[in-house]
Amino acid sequence: MTLRRLSAYAVGFGLLIAGLVAVPQQAHAADPIPIAEIQGTGATTPRAGQVVTTTPSRVTAVYGQGSTAELRGFVIQTAGTGGPGRDLSRASDAVFVFMNNTPFSVQVGDAVSVTGTVGEFSGLTQLAGTVTITRLTGTVPAVRPLTGLSWASTVTQRENLESMLYASDERFTVSDTFPLLRFGELGLSSAELPLQPTEVARPGTPEAAAQAARNLAVRVNLDDGSNRGYTRTATLAARPLPYLSVGVDVAVGDRLRLTEPVIVDYRNSAWKFNPTTPTAPGSEPASIRAVADDRAPRVGGALSVASFNVLNYFTTTGSGRNSCTGGNLATDDTFNVTFDCDVRGAWDPADLQRQQTKIVTALNTLDADVVGLMEIENSVVLGEQPDEALASLVGALNRAAGFRKWANVPSSTELPATADQDVITNALIYQPRWVRLDGPARALGAAAGADGAFANARTPIAASFTPWSGGDPVLVVVNHLKSKGADGATGDNADSGDGQGAYNGDRVRQAQALRDWVPQVQRSEDVQSVALVGDFNSYGAEDPLQVLYAAGYDNAAPADEWSYSFSGLAGSLDHVLLNPAARDRLTRADIWNINAGESPALEYSTYKTTADDYYAPDARRSSDHDPVVVGLRRR
Repeated sequence: MTLRRLSAYAVGFGLLIAGLVAVPQQAHAADPIPIAEIQGTGATTPRAGQVVTTTPSRVTAVYGQGSTAELRGFVIQTAGTGGPGRDLSRASDAVFVFMNNTPFSVQVGDAVSVTGTVGEFSGLTQLAGTVTITRLTGTVPAVRPLTGLSWASTVTQRENLESMLYASDERFTVSDTFPLLRFGELGLSSAELPLQPTEVARPGTPEAAAQAARNLAVRVNLDDGSNRGYTRTATLAARPLPYLSVGVDVAVGDRLRLTEPVIVDYRNSAWKFNPTTPTAPGSEPASIRAVADDRAPRVGGALSVASFNVLNYFTTTGSGRNSCTGGNLATDDTFNVTFDCDVRGAWDPADLQRQQTKIVTALNTLDADVVGLMEIENSVVLGEQPDEALASLVGALNRAAGFRKWANVPSSTELPATADQDVITNALIYQPRWVRLDGPARALGAAAGADGAFANARTPIAASFTPWSGGDPVLVVVNHLKSKGADGATGDNADSGDGQGAYNGDRVRQAQALRDWVPQVQRSEDVQSVALVGDFNSYGAEDPLQVLYAAGYDNAAPADEWSYSFSGLAGSLDHVLLNPAARDRLTRADIWNINAGESPALEYSTYKTTADDYYAPDARRSSDHDPVVVGLRRR
């Protein structure tokens, strides 16, 4: 193995060779070139496949090596570049050097020249192959982070910032905590929260397109500088999460500032801020200010109605059932949740207790008079007594309250045959000291058969309640329309790409069936005021809700609030829709943001799956949907 000399170009800088790594002579590029020529200003490098040597550069970031779970490389930036007032039309002066499994030893700040083969990896320009790192001494100007740029202003020219050192004094908003548990990432927005386009505008309109463009401009992920996960697996040990400490929450809506320069990175089809070295708890390049409020909303009125998703609350657990698989392996070698069978939710009684504690805390704190529940076990389908799971939840609520605070509405006799029912159902609970149940539950069972509108969704359940303090009754109808998942979707159920997802056709038909059924129940129950509650799997401006708006229903929740977070975009799938008679009685409506914006690390289902245990017996992350609540005055 022989050492090669620096070219005359490099010697002209008055540099001394401090250390060399040998490469075959045929891999040597004759003349060093600045990194900007490697990057170019297009989406991909103009030097793909070429072996090049960089002009003198500085190491700006160093990541892990020797493992497929690490980034296995480092970042270099042309000496003397960076600083304020960047011309965004200029090509990037930095590039990632991928070392694969070759050991390397560089530190942030080292002066080097690097030889490698230019390529693209999933949109990121890099030097790879047989890589030579030449250490330099002498006068090698330092680099400075880019400053004075607003993140949104770079949206059309971010390729020209790729891999560069970046500093910002902007105030970012946390927009996504979901990838934190798995990837050590937080979604950020450089403005307010990015919103689902069909939450604010009709699908396919210029307004929806404008919202999508705005989302693209403001979004970025704050990463941890590695590809490793944090949860326990059969081959990886659990690790403590960055950005989230036990007892110190981070949630969607929190404010964040960068406290150190970061690398503008592009991986996994997303723009990211990566730290200059892999992040560990206590070394995060950011400070976070929580803005969440734990206090439950108080909506007043003679009767309050809420929607609450109980996240597959099943008292029948998966452990011991031959057809069920356990998931989310904990550090004590136990599972947390059940997969691959009719049973959903908790894996064993200990998991169920943790899940139940969170739900009970949330419902008792919310304290609505009537609550429509989604995603609760339909016990009769599992061969148990009807309403067994529902009664168990009510019992737990009452034990926690210390008195008979709650009662459940028994299953309707109008439900379809058991064979046509799903293992998950809707349900109603209420507080008998404040409201009277006026009669048996009603159900749209006729639409739940094989050819009915609700064949692939949960049957709507309705019941009438009258406040003991006086006033007219209210018909509360709990709903859970078909989800947006695309499995098996054809015809008008196929995802058209307009933002509404798959099965929009079925959701429209379900909304139409609901619209036509409710007046029949009103007449038979002699009720004027109606509240439709639940998970409609439709954002505020989508087609199924338009059906109900056209029938006279109003969305009661404030337009600037949201109940769900998906892929870093906020919106409401959960609604309380009021007919005109109920709307006239509205005192206040609110969404309690305790679930959707929280990291799944707080959930019962991830108990002890990381090195630190983030579970607490509180209301936070009792579900993945936020409860919506309204107050109605007497009439």
